[in-house]
Amino acid sequence: MTGTLINTGAILLGGVCGHLFGRLLKSRHQETLTMACGAGTLFIGMAGALNYMLHHDLFPDGGSMLVVVCLALGGLVGESIDIERGLERFGEWLKVKTGNAKDQGFVNGFLTASLTVCIGAMAIVGAIQDGLTGGWSTLGAKAVLDLIIVMVMTCSLGKGCMFSALPVFLWEGGLTLLASALRPLMTDAAMGYLSLVGNVLIFCVGINLVWGKKIRVANLLPAVVFAVIASFLPITF
Repeated sequence: MTGTLINTGAILLGGVCGHLFGRLLKSRHQETLTMACGAGTLFIGMAGALNYMLHHDLFPDGGSMLVVVCLALGGLVGESIDIERGLERFGEWLKVKTGNAKDQGFVNGFLTASLTVCIGAMAIVGAIQDGLTGGWSTLGAKAVLDLIIVMVMTCSLGKGCMFSALPVFLWEGGLTLLASALRPLMTDAAMGYLSLVGNVLIFCVGINLVWGKKIRVANLLPAVVFAVIASFLPITF
């Protein structure tokens, strides 16, 4: 759990710094920071996905069919159980419990930051490495990135962003504790498939930051489960 604790602490620190510095920024500065953060998130997701699609032996045909199928199936499942609405309700509950009931942007900041720092290969791979080997270097590197990302997001989207530390702690901590049980499943192929689809979801988060909420990213989260399942099928994507 060392890596999870470091990552959670970094997000809290970034949120506190962003909350303090955000008060000094005018609305136009905050808008520009949101655009910059969105552009950065787009680049991170795109670069991660293209790295697998163009330079990985797992995807001789680029993996485009994998992305389409997993997103379509994941979206159907996610919309059926409405994951996004569940997270929004949790955000509303958290807003009230933390004394921020009058903060209109709390839930949006919480959701956006949570999806940005929870989705992705580093969170999953790092948590599993921490659980299997005790090595937390991947989550340590992610912690530095998350500190900067959450600090910038908090400046522009509000202090709801700092509470993304809670889902990160639960997500990464849960994966770390379950790593021994997941070990037989998490083959190199499974990690590669999951990473490709996960980076596409990060790209979708960036779209929402730059152009407003266009995609219900949380409802696409089951796509990563279908990606792992696809890695065990006797076909090439």
